[in-house]
Amino acid sequence: MAQYSDVVMEHFTNPRNVGEIEDADGVGEVGNPVCGDMMTFYIKVDDDGRLSDVKFKTFGCGAAIAVSSMVSEMAKGKTIEEALKITRDDVAQELGGLPANKMHCSNLGADALHKAIEDYLEKKGKK
Repeated sequence: MAQYSDVVMEHFTNPRNVGEIEDADGVGEVGNPVCGDMMTFYIKVDDDGRLSDVKFKTFGCGAAIAVSSMVSEMAKGKTIEEALKITRDDVAQELGGLPANKMHCSNLGADALHKAIEDYLEKKGKK
């Protein structure tokens, strides 16, 4: 059984920002066919270019849910530029580490967020 930090367990049992944003400014979806995890991130961007809201829907293991919750918390209130700098290592570190066989989950979270931002930028014609 993998050892999870208290932070991972907290975000798994009480995930933040779960759900969908109906009129999202950007949507990003990623999946890992090997483990079956699927993540979709929704973002709202305010007039100042900050992520005013971040929500997610994740189908996957406890680590994937914890990662999604943490990424949404880390991204909320940040500018587009700041949010794009969130890396898989940042996510794993904020969660107090992840077992090696679950590190791919932290990649998915950052990737889904970045895809949602790319979607937003494409819609705005900024890409």
